[in-house]
Amino acid sequence: MRRHARDRGAPLRTVRGTVAALAAAVVASTGLVTGVATAAHADPVCTLHSPSGAIQHVISIQFDNVHLTRDNPNVPSDLEQMPNLQNFLESNGTLLTNHHTPLISHTGNDILTTLTGVYGDRHGVPVANSYRYWLPNGKTDTGLSFAYWTDPLADPAFPNPPTDTLPNMITPNGLNTPAPWVPFTRAGCNVGQVALANTVLENLNPDVPDFFGAGSPQDQERINNPDQASADFVGIGVHCAAGASLCGAANGGVADRLPDEPGGYTGYQTLIGNTYVAPQISPGGPMTDLDGNVIQNPQGYDGFPGFDGMSASVSLSYVAAMQEHGVPVTYAYISDAHDAHPNGPDYGPGEAGYEAALHSYDNAFGEFFTRLANDGINSSNTLFVITADENDHFVGGAASPSGCDGVNTPCTYTQKGEVDGQMTGLLATETGDTTQFAVHSDSAPTVYVSGNPAPNDPATRSFERNLNLLWAKNPITGQIDAITHYMADPVEERILHMVTGDPKRTPTLTLFGNENYFLFTGAPNCNNPCVTLDPKFGWNHGDVDPDITTTWLGLVGPGVQSLGADGQVWSDHTDIRPTVLALTGLTDDYVSDGRVLSEVLDPSALPLGIAGNRSGFERLAAVYKQLDACVGQFGLDSLAVDTTALTSATADDILYTKLESKLAALGASRDVVASKIRSLLNGAGFNGSTLANSTVNAYVKQANALLKNVHKLAS
Repeated sequence: MRRHARDRGAPLRTVRGTVAALAAAVVASTGLVTGVATAAHADPVCTLHSPSGAIQHVISIQFDNVHLTRDNPNVPSDLEQMPNLQNFLESNGTLLTNHHTPLISHTGNDILTTLTGVYGDRHGVPVANSYRYWLPNGKTDTGLSFAYWTDPLADPAFPNPPTDTLPNMITPNGLNTPAPWVPFTRAGCNVGQVALANTVLENLNPDVPDFFGAGSPQDQERINNPDQASADFVGIGVHCAAGASLCGAANGGVADRLPDEPGGYTGYQTLIGNTYVAPQISPGGPMTDLDGNVIQNPQGYDGFPGFDGMSASVSLSYVAAMQEHGVPVTYAYISDAHDAHPNGPDYGPGEAGYEAALHSYDNAFGEFFTRLANDGINSSNTLFVITADENDHFVGGAASPSGCDGVNTPCTYTQKGEVDGQMTGLLATETGDTTQFAVHSDSAPTVYVSGNPAPNDPATRSFERNLNLLWAKNPITGQIDAITHYMADPVEERILHMVTGDPKRTPTLTLFGNENYFLFTGAPNCNNPCVTLDPKFGWNHGDVDPDITTTWLGLVGPGVQSLGADGQVWSDHTDIRPTVLALTGLTDDYVSDGRVLSEVLDPSALPLGIAGNRSGFERLAAVYKQLDACVGQFGLDSLAVDTTALTSATADDILYTKLESKLAALGASRDVVASKIRSLLNGAGFNGSTLANSTVNAYVKQANALLKNVHKLAS
């Protein structure tokens, strides 16, 4: 994904560190510090309960759009050009190649799903990397997907809007989503966060005043010197165990406030921002990358370089420094290799800039694994979890010269860039439809018809039919393309886990478009061309196409089998968290949407409930994923059904009414069966409950019946 204004939903200022002495002012002025006197308390001991007792460290890394598969058949893929990483995963553990994203497939949703183990309807941000929300006048405004975990809905034009005061990270019952670091901090472990979505401050406003307090010294710095404040406070954090001196008041620690956390959460502190974290993990001077270069933002301030600046060398240096200084659990983000950061343009497969970035990423992983090994941190005592948020689709013409491979012969592209489609003008000129609407601009835009009419309102129905008629002449191929591939109204959005606990965020519909197009609104005419080539951006994601929603997951460490590359196990991002918790012997306060990936675990590392009937567990888990995952069989078949319903034009809308009714009933039945299976899988993974074969058989039968029925309807 591209982490810039257009994709994130608002301009993002990056960060650097002020003087550590500011901590004293924080203590005196903000009232946010519930300081723990470090001299009076012994530090807690990080106590993970892995079945073997061997896991002492957890290192979780999520790439932005780093690909396992080739985007040009002649050019080795991203991972193929990072052998230090790929060989580490395949030689020491398992690299799952049939791994999937939720919908819509964007960095914000994908990372949050990975962190929490639940889909967007339960963590609250299925539409990313920004979204729209309804105003009382029937129009919409923009909310930020990227905002600190406890922030309310954040509007870049109007922070903390009074028309919607619910949390950005929201559960179905309207509370703040449980934080992913809690099981680890409760076990006595400090948890480091390196640029990973919403676990750190994401924006200067509203994150800084929301977190540190309006008028605080940090907020004053935000106002007076935003470039320095960005480097100081955004992007880096440590959430500490109770009583940990690392996050003590003397170091700038403030209360880690999670008011809705199940079971309560008091007595915990956090360091937020490079200005407080860096002195603790790099006491000899400013943070440097793995090659010894001082980490700075584009404005020249030492500290967080911005999310686009989180190259492998920078991000992995933060991880290593944290691991070396009392932070045994670290989560990190690494920006993509195919952008010319910070301002583009995107590279195509095999272009020289792309190749150079991949080479530097490979070197960084070589240095990283060597440095950790010298610290005694390796696959014998560390759980490594490495994945990518999503794949993305390259939009461009043929590479030149013919047969170029990038490695020996650099590629160039005479035509490259996403095809921009101005939907308002296309609708008006091609169908005569001048309906007023807004979108979250995307290859898979969510659409909000002004006035928020009901799904079966004649105006909504006419608009949906006309959307299906949109076409464009592709400026790269010269061919006529259908722009709309699929559509989902609220009935289907609920099936795809896109309807949250805040009804103001439910769009009229979601359009999954042609993967070559980036769609937005504009004037109701094409006086300026409605279809253009934007050479700055060459990669699209969000859609349901397999080259976007299929990615990879690598697991290495105690309890993980050395299976090499494996394409048999169907998994998605929700499965990562329960697998990590099972391997570390911890639990969440809620039931995950995912399941333990028992297929890749050593028999000795299996939870007792799974070990009691491993084959039954895996049989039930496999059918559950096809039933409940966004891009499982039920999700894709039901999306086809809904598209047929929304685009139909029968007398009295009979076909639409019939299909919507059947789809709603199937979705409700799916939810009931999936919930029961989810509880059974969770019980086996975390409560020691062994599955009886009769129970497995009964639920597999129910799930298969639903899959058969929705597939028949789609056919």
